[in-house]
Amino acid sequence: MSNTVFCRKYQQELTALPFPPLPGKQGQEIQATVSKQAWEEWQALQTRLINEKHLNMLEPEARAYLMDQMQRFLDNETTDQAEGYVPPTQA
Repeated sequence: MSNTVFCRKYQQELTALPFPPLPGKQGQEIQATVSKQAWEEWQALQTRLINEKHLNMLEPEARAYLMDQMQRFLDNETTDQAEGYVPPTQA
């Protein structure tokens, strides 16, 4: 039987993350409030943003930008999208 969590993005009980996705308190909070499905969707968006916007993850500004986008995504707020990205259903 897998663990579940009340996902803050989808507002329902869904499969929980098996371990904190980030170090420290923030990772523990995400594990307790974000489903595996929502986290995987965030990772896909994060990858598109990094690639399309040519973010250098060594720069503190780029990391801060992604953390802001992550919070927006998980809280169902508007996020930036990668320019030129066409979702698979529209391809």
